[in-house]
Amino acid sequence: MSTPALELLRRVFGFAGFRGQQAAVVDQLVAGGDCLVLMPTGAGKSLCYQVPALLREGTGIVVSPLIAL
Repeated sequence: MSTPALELLRRVFGFAGFRGQQAAVVDQLVAGGDCLVLMPTGAGKSLCYQVPALLREGTGIVVSPLIAL
């Protein structure tokens, strides 16, 4: 797990560590890769894009289709 991401998680969000596959997703995105993340409600998908968006320069784009579509 990248130290800057974990430090940001603690400082900004107040969590001691990532859960489940969050760390792998965050590392992939911080490194500039793409991810398709399928997790159940409450699994922490939001942190998977919020942490990399705060660590990287520029604007982060998240595509989140609704069931209604």
